Amino acid sequence: MAFNTTIETLGDDESFGAYIARPEGTPRAAIIVIQEIFGVNEGIRKKCDKLATEGYLAVAPDLFWRIEPGVALDPDVESDFQKALDYMGKNNPDKNVQDIEATIDFIRQKEGVAKVGCVGYCLGGKLAYMTAARTDIDASVGYYGVMIDQMLNESHAIAHPLMLHIPTEDGFVSPEAQTKMHEGLDDHPKVTLHDYEGLDHGFATEMGKRRNEEGANLADKRTAEFFAANLV
Repeated sequence: MAFNTTIETLGDDESFGAYIARPEGTPRAAIIVIQEIFGVNEGIRKKCDKLATEGYLAVAPDLFWRIEPGVALDPDVESDFQKALDYMGKNNPDKNVQDIEATIDFIRQKEGVAKVGCVGYCLGGKLAYMTAARTDIDASVGYYGVMIDQMLNESHAIAHPLMLHIPTEDGFVSPEAQTKMHEGLDDHPKVTLHDYEGLDHGFATEMGKRRNEEGANLADKRTAEFFAANLV
């Protein structure tokens, strides 16, 4: 299926923009792709492009725009990795969720697509959880989300389906944090957790040293089925 891409402004401030991949024809639904700490880089854009070939309107908002618009870093380049950590330290996740909510509104009001989901990675995995708890998004997926164990007090507000992919050897999410996530969420009627034994943070990236082909394909298959069941 063909698709086309654009960079568009989402809000009143022209600095707040997004990479948008549109499918050919009417979208099945829309999916917001939430960045890692590396910005809307080539890997995140490829995630959008793949979703567009599957018939979804895919939108990746630039969540670092308040710090520096247009951040696009390579996690395999050490200087870029250090820059990303600096952006992470300056970032405000609460503002990120406000931007994601504005993106949901943009999709429903300007693009005319009613059903909206989100999928996030690393920082974006955390934000997918927060989005599930704080907005009316229809379905959310988080890959190797950080610090979710510190926000379990928000889980009661999750009203729509949420799936979390958890690599057991995640260097940024300790075994203790993973245990807390399971204890706090396993019995939640709207939440599904999947563990990936022996895999590390970033295993489902589209490119680069972190990718694990088998693990990425399994997680992405589960995500595709989840969105097909809850958005289409």
